[in-house]
Parts: sequence; C-alpha cells; structure tokens
Amino acid sequence: MRIVPGVVLATSLVQRLLQQIAYVAPGGGSVRPGLHRLRGVRIGARVWIGQQVYIDDVHPDAVSIGDDCTIGMRTSIFSHFYWGPKRPAEHAAPIEIEDEVYIGPHCVILGNVRIGRGAVIRAGTVVSRNVPPHTMWGAPPAEALAEVHTPLTAKEKYEAFLSGLRPVPRGRARRASETVEGRGE
Repeated sequence: MRIVPGVVLATSLVQRLLQQIAYVAPGGGSVRPGLHRLRGVRIGARVWIGQQVYIDDVHPDAVSIGDDCTIGMRTSIFSHFYWGPKRPAEHAAPIEIEDEVYIGPHCVILGNVRIGRGAVIRAGTVVSRNVPPHTMWGAPPAEALAEVHTPLTAKEKYEAFLSGLRPVPRGRARRASETVEGRGE
C-alpha cells in the first residue's frame, strides 16, 4: 500500500481539528462521543465523555471504550509516547476500556492498559497498568511528605527550599492531615 504524504497530512489535520472541537463541545453523551468516533476512537453505546477530555490525537484508533462508560472531565488518554512525525500503528500502545467503567475527573490513562468491566477509577489517578474488573482503583489518600521551612517562591532559591525540607514521621503525617481535614487545628 502506497502512502501519499498529502493525504496523511490532511487526515491528521482533520483528526486534530475534531479533537479540539470535541474538547470544548457540548453534548457529553452525543456530540463529543460522535466526534471521537469520527476520529477513529472505537466507542460503544451510551458513553459520556466530559469536557476537556484529551484522547490521543496521533493514534486515536488505538483507543477502545465500551458501552455505558463515563470519562470524567479533564481526563487524558495517551496511546503513544514518541516524538516526531506519526509512526505506523505498531508504535501505538492499545488502551481498552471495557463496558460499564467509570473514570473520574483529572485521570491519566497510559498505553498498554486494559480497564476491566465495571471498574471505577478514582479522580486524579494515573492508570499505568491493567485494572481488574469490578475494582475501585486509585492512589491512597495524600499525606504530608515533609515540613517546609523555606517557602518555594521567586524570592528564595530552589536549593534553599530543598535544604529547608524536613522529613515527617509517618504516624505524625497522618495525624497532621487528619487535624487539618477535621479543622481541629
């Protein structure tokens, strides 16, 4: 099969334009999924795609989303990690989101991942490996990592910030975060 550079360029531009329109368009259950289907993303029935969702603009055909799924706003789905001109499909890492999956807002889904049927991905999670079916998946709650004695601002040097960090013992970190969350300061 002979590849015609002008056709490849035109196809790439149309796909990227559709991605940009889908990024801001209304209609999470109709317009946005339809635009992504036109781009080559395989999308099932009754799928909701939130606003500002990025689905790989170089290899959208490597992404598959099953029926009855929800993709939360500002989620990013990447099926490739290389620089330069578009490479053949074998350079894309497939992503399969099975039926009835809920992906919370602000998630990052990386290539070579399968999210099993009925899984729930917690907001803000980076998914870099397969998620079993019917599993709630996400990072544990954040906790204190260090005490900051020199603020990270334009007035201070980065080295001063680094030298001003003091480790927080694990038990104390959990108590401190519980105090702030409960406003028992």
